[in-house]
Amino acid sequence: MHRDFKDAVRQATEAMRALFPETPLQENAYLSKKTGARIFLKREDLSPVRSYKIRGAFNFFRKVLEAGSGPEVFVCASAGNHAQGFAYVCRHLSKRGVIFMPVTTPQQKIDKTRLFGGEFVEIRLTGDYFDACYRAAQAFAAGTGGLMVPPFDHEDIIEGQASVAQEIEAQLPGDVRADLIVLPVGGGGLAAGVTHYLADAGTQFLFAEPVGASSLHSSLSEGRRVRLPQVDNFVDGASVAEIGEANFAALSHFSPVDVTRIPENRVCATIIEMLNVEGVVLEPAGALAIDALKDLRPDEIAGKTIVLVVSGGNFDFERLPDVKERALRFEGLKKYFVFRFPQRPGALRDFLDLLGPEDDIARFEYLKKSARNFGSVLIGIETKNPANFAVLAEKFEAAGWTYQDITDNETIAGLVI
Repeated sequence: MHRDFKDAVRQATEAMRALFPETPLQENAYLSKKTGARIFLKREDLSPVRSYKIRGAFNFFRKVLEAGSGPEVFVCASAGNHAQGFAYVCRHLSKRGVIFMPVTTPQQKIDKTRLFGGEFVEIRLTGDYFDACYRAAQAFAAGTGGLMVPPFDHEDIIEGQASVAQEIEAQLPGDVRADLIVLPVGGGGLAAGVTHYLADAGTQFLFAEPVGASSLHSSLSEGRRVRLPQVDNFVDGASVAEIGEANFAALSHFSPVDVTRIPENRVCATIIEMLNVEGVVLEPAGALAIDALKDLRPDEIAGKTIVLVVSGGNFDFERLPDVKERALRFEGLKKYFVFRFPQRPGALRDFLDLLGPEDDIARFEYLKKSARNFGSVLIGIETKNPANFAVLAEKFEAAGWTYQDITDNETIAGLVI
């Protein structure tokens, strides 16, 4: 059965070469020096649609058309990378496609999807959230005889994503073998395919998913598929409430310890680091595997060969201020406080005198007057060294200031920052 799967993946990979060349496997000197391991990046962000999603979509189309059962129209629901891969394949195969996207989808993603699909795709904006959009797509497919192309939960999608593993195996230099492959996880199609293909290779796997959408970890912990009651959509390319059924069946033999949950703010620091140091543009989901290196002990990975699957690179630069903000907060270089500020001349000067040479006011805003002589003030402070905040805390205490640090209070911060 495993041999049949590998043969099928090889056939899928060969067929893909008519669509796009293999994505590069690049040894990264910066990350290798930083970790003491030999780090390779599988650059799925350099595919035609800047993610691996094109692989599964193409293989699904290919299998349907080879079976001679092609519908009049193919249908998908997606606000991101799956839609772009779907659109690209529709144009390549000259097949009509209808893509349902939430009304709230950023215009940049809509325009990019339309560019990839050209005259072969129609985009319909429906619903504020993905679930409503997906239901509309299903209803349309049922009413028109169209065929839904799932984003991850299908054996042909898994087979297509497994082509990543086939390429890695062929691209590693000489007799080098990957000791560890780190895979980002959303719905689980990539993870299911790669682990199945390399099941006999003696390679270890680490799965990286965002803290706010850790459906694989939750499911492995419970021993069954778990649907998360709430999902943080910041890492939008990997924010899935429930891992796919076929995907979980393929991954159920793994342990929760094989999954590392990446804090959303921490992955922002990795995005900024890779942009500034390596000039690599990554979306949050694309940085998950690289960020996972922070959870590996140096003594455990020293000298080992590690492959990180990097996908994708569809980063909307309008998000950059938010990403930089989150990165600073994670690194302890920016904090927000609500101070009880006296309403008297010279109060602001007294406060500013407490700041050190590396401290800067990034935000100052009166929220309300809580009493005739006092007011609540939101103050954001940036500094060059996290240790400076401990010094500031001592100064605030000695000067008798009343305040609350709201940096990590998601409820209050979400309302006022």
